[in-house]
Amino acid sequence: MIKLIYKTTILTLFVCCTALLAKAQVGYDYSQYDVGVAAGFDQVYGNAETQPISESIHFNFTFNYTPFTNFVLEAQFGKLTGGDSIKTITGRYFNNNFSAYIFRGQLQAGELMDYSHSQFSNAIKNLYLSIGMGYIINYMTKINRNSIQVPGLVSGGQNSSNELFIPLRLGYEFKIFNTYQQPTVKVDLGYQYNYVLGDGLDGFNTPKHNEAYTQLFIGVKFAVGGSVVSYRKQIHY
Repeated sequence: MIKLIYKTTILTLFVCCTALLAKAQVGYDYSQYDVGVAAGFDQVYGNAETQPISESIHFNFTFNYTPFTNFVLEAQFGKLTGGDSIKTITGRYFNNNFSAYIFRGQLQAGELMDYSHSQFSNAIKNLYLSIGMGYIINYMTKINRNSIQVPGLVSGGQNSSNELFIPLRLGYEFKIFNTYQQPTVKVDLGYQYNYVLGDGLDGFNTPKHNEAYTQLFIGVKFAVGGSVVSYRKQIHY
């Protein structure tokens, strides 16, 4: 009888301790992998005089080293356009069907601060900066090199090119948690400046080099896979 009581007591203590430890981890766990999709609204700053907005679609895969330190692989497909063949002096107009491939690191404010005792810190913990390296493939489906207003004015260039670029991103990630307080859905909003290390983005070669294109974007990410790990701090407050 005493032996039975002893075994029952040990088992009860074990179950209680296990439950307490499991409960203590609620809000600390996260998935290491996300997949996502986003829409971009893009503008080119190059050799064309006007910068209309065009659209792109982005697909990404994220490795979460922590909930607030992330490494992202991204592919972008869309259209970049600019200029006006009638209303501008040079007559430059282009339509670039592009694809871009990016690897970047992303650091969120929550990695650097204690957000457990401040509503303001808790609100900005998902604000992030990101930098990396990209490779863009440009293909001009439409381009005008001749000026209507100035006869004989011709803008040279190539109809296709490949360029390296540096993506700089500022964004905010809205984390949506499941019943275990794990971030399983993330809504991503932000602005990205892409500094191109060349002159082929718009198909025109001029003395102005190192073009750029900017992107406003909105996207969503979903946690995938069974790899769930624990963070040193509670993620959700």
